[in-house]
Amino acid sequence: MIPSVISAHRRLVGLSLTTLGMAVSVGSALGFEHIGGYIPCHLCLLERNPYYIGIPIGIIGLLAYRFGWDLLARLCLLVIAALMIWGMGMGIYHSGVEWHFWAGPTDCSGSTAGVTRNAANLLGDLNSITGPKCDEAALRVLGLSFAGWNVVVSIIIAAIAFWGMLGGKKAA
Repeated sequence: MIPSVISAHRRLVGLSLTTLGMAVSVGSALGFEHIGGYIPCHLCLLERNPYYIGIPIGIIGLLAYRFGWDLLARLCLLVIAALMIWGMGMGIYHSGVEWHFWAGPTDCSGSTAGVTRNAANLLGDLNSITGPKCDEAALRVLGLSFAGWNVVVSIIIAAIAFWGMLGGKKAA
């Protein structure tokens, strides 16, 4: 009984899990930043873009499912899968930079200058400040950095999106 219910509502399950997964993932990153004090580097910030784009698309897909627009719901799942593959690629690139397999972008140098106490120099100093280095992992859990975990999460969400997209039609 349960497999047939899931099969009948596979699109809904896929859209719900992917949208929730993206929200939890980017919410966790924001939590590590604002609560945990882990300042993201330039690449970390770029890796969040697929999530920021994907969450509204997931909501649109859920609304499309609700109103019976199956083609739009499937298209939203396809776009989510593509975004997560993009995110996976960015995570692989960033992980490679952290493991020194290849060089990172030049704007990820990590050179930080202190902000002056002279108000006349404040704007100039703010322009010279950059975030942490992209080639240094701020934290590793089970051997993976934030970028590495982004790869894992992106693969899982992309797989769920493909699963939901290729599933049966909405039950009447």
